[in-house]
Amino acid sequence: MSALAAEVKFREVWAWSMYDFANSAYTTVVITAVFGAYFVSVVAGNAPWATFAWTAALSVSYAAILVTGPLVGAWADAHAAKKTLLALSTVGCVFFTALLYYAGPGAVALSLALIVLSNYFFGTGENLIAAFLPELADSRALGRVSGWGWSFGYLGGLVALGICLAYILSSGRPAGESVPVTMLITAAFFVLAAAPTFLFLRERAVPQRMASPWKRLLETARNAAAYRDLRRFLFCILFYQAGITAVISLAAIYAEQAMKFTTQQTITLILVVNITAALGAFGFGYLQDAIGHVRAVALTLVGWIVMVVLAGFSETAASFWVAANLAGLCMGSSQAAGRAIVGYLAPPARLAEFFGLWGLAVKAASIFGPITYGAVTWAIPGNHRLGIFVTGIYFVAGLLLLRTIDVERGRRAALA
Repeated sequence: MSALAAEVKFREVWAWSMYDFANSAYTTVVITAVFGAYFVSVVAGNAPWATFAWTAALSVSYAAILVTGPLVGAWADAHAAKKTLLALSTVGCVFFTALLYYAGPGAVALSLALIVLSNYFFGTGENLIAAFLPELADSRALGRVSGWGWSFGYLGGLVALGICLAYILSSGRPAGESVPVTMLITAAFFVLAAAPTFLFLRERAVPQRMASPWKRLLETARNAAAYRDLRRFLFCILFYQAGITAVISLAAIYAEQAMKFTTQQTITLILVVNITAALGAFGFGYLQDAIGHVRAVALTLVGWIVMVVLAGFSETAASFWVAANLAGLCMGSSQAAGRAIVGYLAPPARLAEFFGLWGLAVKAASIFGPITYGAVTWAIPGNHRLGIFVTGIYFVAGLLLLRTIDVERGRRAALA
């Protein structure tokens, strides 16, 4: 059985995966490994409120995506404009990432504003590129094709972070003084790596006659009962993605504040974790298609719960390395699996709209996940271990909600 839909060439799937390869530079360098820790320690000078300010800025950007994502998706479906809007969101993310070069010590307001803007455009593009998945993959192979893209994405993050680390080590300056230039490197990497996407990926949607995007969304809301399994899965994502986003957004901060890693040690750790995540996303896609969507996601959530326990109790670098690499395996697999399930449960003629709803769930989770962690470390200064334990509650809740979903019933509803 071919994993690709009819008339889809492998070159096009590669071009689609290249966008994951490109935009992972932003999440890996800016959000996870470099700029978050730089903001807390250098820009904000290790102020007690620094971690909370960082998570609050991310939450503002996710709230903006939450409000606009489904509308952008509905408009893209109506005008067959996924690719056009993807180009605009890419330009926005690249532009505001490059401006982070000017975020030096004390530039708290500038840094937070640029994070809000760059992360907003990143998240909007993430919704739009995901909406191409069901057009490219056979419905029985959504897991593996989603895994291809996500694993390729982690390799992109690995390459971008490796380039940034090479620059930091070769510059001969303290890591804190080298970070601004890595923002320019990340922006340039995003532009170059995303070029194949816009050259080779086709827009297969056709314009649809419809009322305004608002009315389209109201229609979807009125018919929500018909998509009850998709609705339940989005609610499940709301919880477990809160935990994932907290880990992604605060990994470097936890490593440096709780485990006392240096900037170079943290970057090295995340480089290795990206390899683990790529392997997890690639291999798990095949497992997901073999054992079923719900079982596959349940397995990853159990892994996340084990990771939280290991990380929270880690006292040595070795045990933290084990926890971090387990997080990598679960991170790649759970995110790829979630995207595939949404593609399986979404009506074929309304992919961008329903992936906008997926983005709404993910971004809503991204608001209260990191900010919960940030609030804990602000209320109890320096207690990052308690922050990671509180994060674990979200994975437990997601696992419990997952038991209520019947994906085959949801697939029949989507096709009807």
